[in-house]
Amino acid sequence: MIEFLIILPVIIPFFTGAILIATMKSREISRTISLASAFLLLVSSLVLFAVVWISGIKVLYVGSWKAPFGISFIADVFSVSMLIMTAVMLITVTIYSFSSIDSGREKYGFWVFLQFMIMGVCGSFLTGDIFNLFVWFEVMLMSSFVLIALGNEKFQLEGAIKYVTINVISSVLFLSAVGILYGMTGSLNMADLAGKIKLVGNNYLINIAALFFLTSFGIKAAIFPLFFWLPASYPTPPIPVTAIFSALLTKVGVFALIRVFTLVFTTDVSFTHGIILALAGLTMVTGVFGAAAQFEFRRILAFHIVSQIGYLLLGLGLFTLNGLSATVFFFFHIMLAKTNLFFISGIVNRIYGTYDLNKLGGIYKNHPFISIMFMISAGSLAGIPPLPGFWAKLFVIKAAFESHYYFLGAVAIIVSILTLYSMLKIWNEAFWKKNEYHFTKQEKLTHRFGWYAPVVVISVLMLLLSVFPEHIYLVAQKASEQIINSAEYIKIVIGK
Repeated sequence: MIEFLIILPVIIPFFTGAILIATMKSREISRTISLASAFLLLVSSLVLFAVVWISGIKVLYVGSWKAPFGISFIADVFSVSMLIMTAVMLITVTIYSFSSIDSGREKYGFWVFLQFMIMGVCGSFLTGDIFNLFVWFEVMLMSSFVLIALGNEKFQLEGAIKYVTINVISSVLFLSAVGILYGMTGSLNMADLAGKIKLVGNNYLINIAALFFLTSFGIKAAIFPLFFWLPASYPTPPIPVTAIFSALLTKVGVFALIRVFTLVFTTDVSFTHGIILALAGLTMVTGVFGAAAQFEFRRILAFHIVSQIGYLLLGLGLFTLNGLSATVFFFFHIMLAKTNLFFISGIVNRIYGTYDLNKLGGIYKNHPFISIMFMISAGSLAGIPPLPGFWAKLFVIKAAFESHYYFLGAVAIIVSILTLYSMLKIWNEAFWKKNEYHFTKQEKLTHRFGWYAPVVVISVLMLLLSVFPEHIYLVAQKASEQIINSAEYIKIVIGK
C-alpha cells in the first residue's frame, strides 16, 4: 500500500492526461476531470506526507529490482512537501483557467499537456535515479513547450523558440554530465553515487561533472548568468501558464541542484558550494535590477522570479542545517506569492486590457478587494513583517550571518529593499495614481469565482503561514535534516 502511495502522484496525472485526450472536445467534462485529478493529487500527497512524517523515508523499487540496479522512487519530507505544493498550485491554476483560458486552447489540448507537465514535475521530485531525472525533465520540457506555444500567436512563438532552444542546450549538458558521472562510477542511482564518487581519485573530473550539472540545472532554475531566456518567454503565454511555470519549473531546477549538491557532489564543498554562493548573490542582484528597470507588470514579476531564486541558492550554498531549512521554507513562501501576483496581473489585464504600468491607474479606487490581495502578496515578496516573505528572508539572512557570510547577508537585505521598490512602483503606477488613459478598456469581470477564488485561497494560505511560521519551519527543518543526513538516505535506499 505504501509503495502504491509513492508512485500515485505520478500515476494520477498520467492517467488523467490519457483520459483527457479522449474528452478534449467536451469542455465541461475536461474541466471536471482536471479539477478532480488536482484534488486527488493533493489528497494522495497529504496521505504520503503523513506516512513519511511518522515513519521516515520510504522507497519504491520498480519491478522489485533493488537499488542501485533498478529504478527507485524515494519519498522524504522534502520531496513530499513539494508534491503538496504542486497539488495546491495545480488546483488554483485549474480554477483560474476556467475563466481565463479560451476554448481554442482547451480544444487543442491545454488540459492534457498541463497534466503531463505535472507528471514530469512529480516524477522529478520523487526519482532516486539521475538518468530518470533527465527523463522527467524531458517530459516537463515537451509539455511546457506545447503550453507556451499553444495559441500560435507571434509573440508566443518567439518566446517558445527561446524557451525550447535554451532548454535543449540544458538537456544536452545534463546528458553529457550523466555520461561523465556514469563513466567515473558505473552507477546512476543517486544514493549509490554518493558513496562511489568518493572512491574516484580524479577530483578535477568530479568538479567538471559538477559544473556540467550546475550549468544544466542552473539554466532550468534561471540562475545568473543563464536566466536571460526567462523574462523573454514567461510573459508570453496566458497567465495560468505563466503562473504554473513560475510556481514549479524553476523550482524543480533548484530542487535538482539541492539533491545533487547535497548527496553526490560533496567531496569538494569549498569549490562547488563556493561557486553556488557567488551565483546566489549575483542572481539576486541581477534579477532585482532587471525588475527595477521594467514598466510592464508581468516582466517585473518575471525578473523577480530570478531574484528570488538567488535566496534559494544561498541556503544551498551555505550547506548548513539552518541554511537548508531556510531554503525549504522559502520554497513555500515564493511559490504562493509569485503565483498570486501573476493571477492578480491577469485580473488587471482582463479589466483594463493592458499590463503597461504607464497606462494603468485607479485600481485601488475602483477595485479595492483585488488591491488588498495585491498588497498581501507584494508585501510578502518584499519581506514586509509579519507576512511569510519576512520569515523566509529572515531565516535565510540569519543562516548567512551564522556562517559568517556577512556580505551575502547584506546583499539579501539590499535586494529585499529593492524588491520593495519594485512592488511600490507597481502599487503607485497601477493601483494608486489616477488613470489618465481614458481610452484604456475597462470590462466588468465576469465569472468572478474563477478569477477571485484562487487569489483568495492563496492569500489565506499566506496569512496562515504568517501566523504559524513555526509549524512550517518545523517541516522545513525536518526536511533539511533528512537532506543533510545523507547517510540515513543511503542506508534506506541501498541498505548500506
